Amino acid sequence: MTVISALLAGLLLGAGLTISGMVNPAVVLGFLDITGAWNPALLLVMAGALAVALPGYWLLQGRKPLFAEKQLVPTRRDIDAPLIVGSTIFGLGWGLAGICPGPVLTMFGINPLMAFIFVSAMTVGIMLSRFVEPWLRGTGAPD
Repeated sequence: MTVISALLAGLLLGAGLTISGMVNPAVVLGFLDITGAWNPALLLVMAGALAVALPGYWLLQGRKPLFAEKQLVPTRRDIDAPLIVGSTIFGLGWGLAGICPGPVLTMFGINPLMAFIFVSAMTVGIMLSRFVEPWLRGTGAPD
């Protein structure tokens, strides 16, 4: 049941991102262009998502989830070099391409070539991070 609920949630998210236009890099870049022709559509999508998610989060806080063994809530609060470097690279990639890793999978139905190029570059970046993260943490070579 956990897999089915995750699949349904993913399909719902993908449909919402596609319908709202958030898989279109031009819409995303329009949102990030605060000095030019700013497009607030992404802000409205985020606000709508928060309006739906926050009440559910507050209602379920401390309770057992319906389709999982326990709530998975992040507990780390530290800010370290891997977090700063990773978020900077993520932001640069998002700003340059206008593509976020979440909705890129839905882009395969709209612009498969662009989605393939982005996912390939993201995969290489993930593989490279295995070598960079230990260096950032000061722990030496990767496992």
